[in-house]
Amino acid sequence: MSSVGDKVVAHVSAAVGTQPQRASVTFLGVEPIDVLRFADGDDVVYATVGCARHPMHDPSDFAPDPVRGPRAEVTMTMRATMPLPGLHKSLAMLAAAPAVEGLILAEDSLVDLQEPLWAGAICSAFLLTADDRFTDLPLDDPADPVRFLRAVPITANEAAWVRLKGADELRAAWTEAGTDVTDPRRAAVAP
Repeated sequence: MSSVGDKVVAHVSAAVGTQPQRASVTFLGVEPIDVLRFADGDDVVYATVGCARHPMHDPSDFAPDPVRGPRAEVTMTMRATMPLPGLHKSLAMLAAAPAVEGLILAEDSLVDLQEPLWAGAICSAFLLTADDRFTDLPLDDPADPVRFLRAVPITANEAAWVRLKGADELRAAWTEAGTDVTDPRRAAVAP
C-alpha cells in the first residue's frame, strides 16, 4: 500500500493533468512538508503534501485517535505573471500548522503568518475555502478522507476584515470590486 503522501501526489497530478516540480521544506521536530508546483496554462497550481499524513486534532485532546480525524492538504492557484519566491515556504508553514500549532484547518480558517507570503507580496495571511477542483481523496477505513482546501492570499487589512465581519463579507467585497484573487499583483479591497 502506498503512503498518504503518494496518494495525494497521484490524486492532484491526475486532477491537474501534468507532473509537478517538488520542493521540500523541513521544520524542526516536524516531518517534511512537500510543496508541488504545476504549470497549468496561464496559472500555477500549488499543492502541499504532508499535512494529511496524520489526522488533525485539538491540542487539548491528550489521547488523539492516530487514524480517525479530519485530514487536509492545501492548494493554491495563482496567475503565472511573475515569480513568487518564498511562496512554497509560506505554504509549507500553513501545512505544518496542525502539527506545530495544533490548528485544525477547515473552510473559512484564517491563518495569519504576519510576514509577506512571497518576496514583495502585500499579502501576509491565508483564507481557506473549499477547492472544488479537487475531490476528496478516500483513504483506507477507518481513516477520514483527505480534503483539499484552497488557500487565498490576503492582506493584513483583509484579515482584520475577516475577523470583524467574516469570510463571506470579504468574498462579497472581492466580487463587488471585481478582484482576481489569483493575481499576485492585485490591490487590496478596502472595507
